[in-house]
Amino acid sequence: MKRREFLRAATLAAAGCVRPLVAEDASDRRRKRPNVVFILVDQWRAQATGYAGDPNARTPNLDRLAARSANFTNAVSGCPVCSPYRGSLLTGQYPLTHGVFLNDVCLGNDAVSLAEAFNRSGYHTGYIGKWHLDGHGRSNFIPPERRHGFQFWRAAECTHEYNHSHYYGDENVKRYWQGYDAMAQTEEARGYLERRRDGPFALVLSLGPPHNPYQTAPERFQRMFRPEDIVLRPNVPEAVREATRRDLAGYYAHIAALDECVGRIERTLAELNLLDDTILVFTSDHGDMLGSQGQTRKQRPWDESIRVPLLIHWPAGLDTGGRGTGGRNLITPTDAPDILPTLLGLCRIDVPDTAEGTDRSRLLRGEVEDRDEAALITCVSPFGEYTRQGGGREYRGIRTARHTYTRTLDGPWLLYDNAADPFQQNNLQGKPEHAELEARLDAQLRQRLRETRDDFRPGTYYVDKWAYRVDASGTMPYTP
Repeated sequence: MKRREFLRAATLAAAGCVRPLVAEDASDRRRKRPNVVFILVDQWRAQATGYAGDPNARTPNLDRLAARSANFTNAVSGCPVCSPYRGSLLTGQYPLTHGVFLNDVCLGNDAVSLAEAFNRSGYHTGYIGKWHLDGHGRSNFIPPERRHGFQFWRAAECTHEYNHSHYYGDENVKRYWQGYDAMAQTEEARGYLERRRDGPFALVLSLGPPHNPYQTAPERFQRMFRPEDIVLRPNVPEAVREATRRDLAGYYAHIAALDECVGRIERTLAELNLLDDTILVFTSDHGDMLGSQGQTRKQRPWDESIRVPLLIHWPAGLDTGGRGTGGRNLITPTDAPDILPTLLGLCRIDVPDTAEGTDRSRLLRGEVEDRDEAALITCVSPFGEYTRQGGGREYRGIRTARHTYTRTLDGPWLLYDNAADPFQQNNLQGKPEHAELEARLDAQLRQRLRETRDDFRPGTYYVDKWAYRVDASGTMPYTP
């Protein structure tokens, strides 16, 4: 169903002109129409949790959640940058389809969005926190017609001033969160849950940390981490270790604060007797190199940049034969475009045909085998710190459960066996003894590019195609 047809059907449904998708019996609603709480954080790499084995991370709430959730151990941010991930989350499309392959551009209205799909099925939808999909200035008002269907709105385009963070509601009046914004946004989410407790609802809580600046978490969390105590990953070069320890101390302080936010949300759901009726998701838009491979931030193809945590807690009784998600580790590589169809599939809502991702709901239900696949990883147009002048490059690649393989415009670039080499310190590309493996992975990559209609051209081609105006660093201007 195309977006125009979809919205017309939604209008008819609201007017009572078509049959409801589900019966209105309360017990049936709980079984077939679970609530959704989607917690999205910014720049939290998959390795940085207690349940993933990080000796630095203090994440007791997430660790307990992981023990009861489906843990996608090979979840990736296929285009590891803020806005591209968010565009894929809302549309279920790949960046070259929805066009948001850079930060600070505006997501168009061609696709049926996540909120529009939930609205059509009688859900109330809400969005709190960082948006980063409007492209009309990071501090400017986002009008309702550019909110892609979300009904409740307490959000801002983008800010990293976590202790002086602005937002807008329905009116063009700039307001400020009190104190550390993640805590205040969590309190706003708790109020939303209280008001919407009769459901069904779908709420996105989008928190800005642990994205840099790293040293801005509340003092009580900063005191928990000293740079000299930080255990570094083996792939952090000696030259950057001192600076990396300082950054990581702040990074883990943000993480500890956000873990508390997750705990508050889960406790609120329990207090409202909603835990057994709610799908709770925790994930990040991309990772952070933080000194690994001598690199910083995102856009890079290494695991610290592309791999993200992805927990889906699907409680017993929601069409799972009473067993719920359990505490299962799933190896199937999963990407941002897969989230929209998966959430709709779990809620028994038709997936719009504008979506391109894979519905993983049958995997969660145990109806299909958990198996290795090839998730596409891309950098369409390097920008910011990752420009060519900074050593960056366009690439296309795949991340399977075991291997990472990438090509640049000049040819094959990286090949890692992540089982034998978890810190990706031994590039196997071009070594004769691995030629057969490289050829097989290259064929898988080419197949994925055909499936996504990606002809892999220079980044400037796509910038020109979408008529984006970038500065000398390849970045879209984002000040008002």
